[in-house]
Amino acid sequence: VQLQASGGGLVQAGGSLRLSCTVSGRTLTYYGMAWFRQAPGKERERIVYTVRGIMRPSYADSVKGRFSISKDSARNTLYLQMNNLKPEDTAIYYCAAKAAGDPEYEFWGQGTLVTVSS
Repeated sequence: VQLQASGGGLVQAGGSLRLSCTVSGRTLTYYGMAWFRQAPGKERERIVYTVRGIMRPSYADSVKGRFSISKDSARNTLYLQMNNLKPEDTAIYYCAAKAAGDPEYEFWGQGTLVTVSS
């Protein structure tokens, strides 16, 4: 299984971006999916995760109400829609996948940089 993340870029505060995570090798609905981010000098933060596919997403308080996930089954792609972005959302964003029931995320995308200017 391979994950390919894309969609990062530079955006002004208050703007929006949509990140993509294309999964190859198996349908993403088989996996528990997640988006993480890591800002400079900070620990990696899991911002949303699901039980399987996009079922029952759980969002971190830092993004709740602003970020949401969706999928395109035909493209086997997971999306992270980010609205009302803030400078503190600046980070490298990673998608990850794990087989249901596994404790760790075993598959990772390469990361995509999001920079939010004030």
